Amino acid sequence: MTAATANNYTTRYTGKKVVVTGGTHGMGMATVKMLVAGGAEVLLTGKNEQNLEAARQELGSGVHVVQSDTANLNDIHALGTIVEEKFGQVDFVFINAGFSLLESFDKVTEATYDKTFAINAKGAYFTVQRLAPLVKDHGSFVFTTSIANNSGYAGMSVYAGAKAALTSFVKGFAAELLPRGIRVNAISPGFIHTPTMGVSGVSKEDLAAFEKLGNTITPLKRNGRAEEVAQAVLFLAFDATFTTGEEITVDGGLSQRLTPPDGAH
Repeated sequence: MTAATANNYTTRYTGKKVVVTGGTHGMGMATVKMLVAGGAEVLLTGKNEQNLEAARQELGSGVHVVQSDTANLNDIHALGTIVEEKFGQVDFVFINAGFSLLESFDKVTEATYDKTFAINAKGAYFTVQRLAPLVKDHGSFVFTTSIANNSGYAGMSVYAGAKAALTSFVKGFAAELLPRGIRVNAISPGFIHTPTMGVSGVSKEDLAAFEKLGNTITPLKRNGRAEEVAQAVLFLAFDATFTTGEEITVDGGLSQRLTPPDGAH
């Protein structure tokens, strides 16, 4: 990398103002770090105070770290007020906050069903409703969906339904925001190596098994990195200027059911 190229990378997002919901770890944090490295000013949200404090320590005072429950409409309204006070308008919003449990359908309760939809679908919908007026014309939204949208995975029926709702929201929001030139897209990750592997409340042993499964069934024979997802997010956010209403899959070929030639490894 030449000095000129390196300098271009460190300034490519200079002047950009960005909101990342669910930004304290994993794919959200990786995206925040890339944005900050490129010169952007970022506000991230999370619910867990321990994770928020860890983010403050890691990122320093240059990033606005805000406690906000994406399932709570009062918190969403307050978030809009904070964003307006700190940024005025923003260039990009990454709707990344999510929640999932591994539960067979016969074990699902009304409480876990409602929580899953409240965080993944309801919260995302009303966050866009609240923040859209603060996004600059020709700005962008990116959602995190999941390959579970279009695949049958035991234990993930509720999560898959909630994330599938986001896919529909993306298309609806893209249509409604066309007059302002605001693009709305989504990334659909597969098995990604993060602290929780995208699943709440499971043991270290279960996480290890989940990661091993990803290494086995993913055609590229590994789990993805959070940074690889972040690169796709930022491509949609800033570079894909003629793309809206689209969902890009970042899953190592898993959803395409790719198979190598006989004898290949």
